[in-house]
Amino acid sequence: MNVSVSKLPGIGQKITFETAEDNMLVLIVHHTGKRELYFFEDADSDEADFAMDLTADETRELGAQLLGATYQPVDVDKVKLLKSQIIVDWVEVKTNSPFTNKTIEEAEIRNKTGATVMGVVKGDETIAVPDADTVLNPGDVLMVMGKKEHVDNFESLCKGEEG
Repeated sequence: MNVSVSKLPGIGQKITFETAEDNMLVLIVHHTGKRELYFFEDADSDEADFAMDLTADETRELGAQLLGATYQPVDVDKVKLLKSQIIVDWVEVKTNSPFTNKTIEEAEIRNKTGATVMGVVKGDETIAVPDADTVLNPGDVLMVMGKKEHVDNFESLCKGEEG
């Protein structure tokens, strides 16, 4: 990234950020405290693709957020490890499944398989983070998460096979 700073006589200061993808952000800080932010998709363009005015507080908040004041992304290596151990899958409940016509609690899915139900699709209705009293019917599609063996066990039971 290239950063350049230049004085704007009678106005304030101009800070230009050119990214590796050839985009450009220009921040103009006025002597009055007003900030103007411009985005150029093409760094060589003379016309900004969008512009906005920011107060001093908004600028500080944006800067804090860009620095990661409230959120730090997960280390890429940790995400890779997590992805290799935990999977998410969608599985349909078949008529002969032992889960059919039982609530999630009655089915004891986590105890029997190790998988966790994160969502249920019942026809046109989608239930995110379903309650334990959600009844599972044939044709329901469940979003489950767990280790591969947990999800495999869950899928077998949904098909009516021994887990």
